[in-house]
Amino acid sequence: MIGYVTVGVSDMDRAKNFYTDLFADKGAKVMIDAGRIAFIGADPTQPMVAVCTPYDGEDCHRGNGGMIAFAADSKDTAKALYDRAISLGATCEGEPGQRIPDRFYGAYVRDPDGNKLCFYVFG
Repeated sequence: MIGYVTVGVSDMDRAKNFYTDLFADKGAKVMIDAGRIAFIGADPTQPMVAVCTPYDGEDCHRGNGGMIAFAADSKDTAKALYDRAISLGATCEGEPGQRIPDRFYGAYVRDPDGNKLCFYVFG
């Protein structure tokens, strides 16, 4: 159901590098680059992440309570994405771990602009 999600950023080059490097193992690349907005994914018919400078020209602001969750194939993959995000300049918002026994494993970071991301597995 999700076509793409958009996060506001302050530095387009940094944001494009962060997300393409983060998801390089999934074949992520900039699919569309229209200057102030870029769509990143592996296939334009699949969900993508869009990074953009705000249309109104004001500074970007992260949402309080807003988060983008990326499904992982396994707990090891969720941890690997967390570790890669940290190595790319993200900050820890919750180390990888079981959050709901036998139901939900998650790892949380904030990207270089403060947008909250989760890498998760049900189970």
